[in-house]
Amino acid sequence: MLPMHLGESRSERKTPENMPSLRQLEFAFQTVAASLWHAPRFAQQSAYKASVLEAKARQLLRSLGAKRIATELRVEWNSRLKTAAGRADYRQKLISLNPKLVEHPAEIDRTLRHELAHILAQFRQKSRRQIAPHGPEWQQACQDLGIADEKRCHTLPFPPRRYAPRFIYRCPNCRRDFPRVRKVRCTVACLACCRAHNCGEFDIRFRLKLLTV
Repeated sequence: MLPMHLGESRSERKTPENMPSLRQLEFAFQTVAASLWHAPRFAQQSAYKASVLEAKARQLLRSLGAKRIATELRVEWNSRLKTAAGRADYRQKLISLNPKLVEHPAEIDRTLRHELAHILAQFRQKSRRQIAPHGPEWQQACQDLGIADEKRCHTLPFPPRRYAPRFIYRCPNCRRDFPRVRKVRCTVACLACCRAHNCGEFDIRFRLKLLTV
C-alpha cells in the first residue's frame, strides 16, 4: 500500500511514477478516539443483557420467516465501537452494539432492529449477492421490523476521547512542530520545506527531529 500524506484523500494519492519520495511525510496531529464506556457497568441490568436482546432479535427473525438464521444469530455489547451505534456482520451472524447506548435507552431497541435489518435483508438475498448496505432490501427489512422511517446513520452524541500527543517532531529549517500520538518508525522530512527548497524531493536537511519522548 502506498503511503499517503496525512490530510490528503485517497484520490489525491500519488503514484510511484510521480511520487517524489516514499520517505516524505507531512504530519498533522490527529486525535485518537476511544470508547468512554465499558460493558461491565450495565451488563448486570437484565433489561440490557446481551442474552435478552439476542432472544428478542431471534424472535423477530422467526416471526418474519427467517427461522434458520435465527438459531445462529448472536448479539453482543462491544466496547471497541466508538462512534458507531451498532454493527452487523452477516458472515458471523453477529450484531454488535455500542455500550454507550445505555445512556440513550430508548435507542437500544431501534438500533438492534436497524442492525437486524442488515442481517435479514442479506438472508433474503437467495443468490448470495452482496446487497447495498442501505439499499431497498434493507429498507424493506426495516419496514418489516417496525422501523419504516429508519435513517442510514444515527445522530446520537458519541464524543470520542482525545489523547494528548506524546511525541513532538520539529523541522530544523522552518521550526514547525509536528505532534504525534505514536512514535514515527521511519525517516521522514518536512514536506513543505522539501517542496520549497528541493522541488519536492526528499532532503535530509529537513529531516524531522524528535524533541520529546
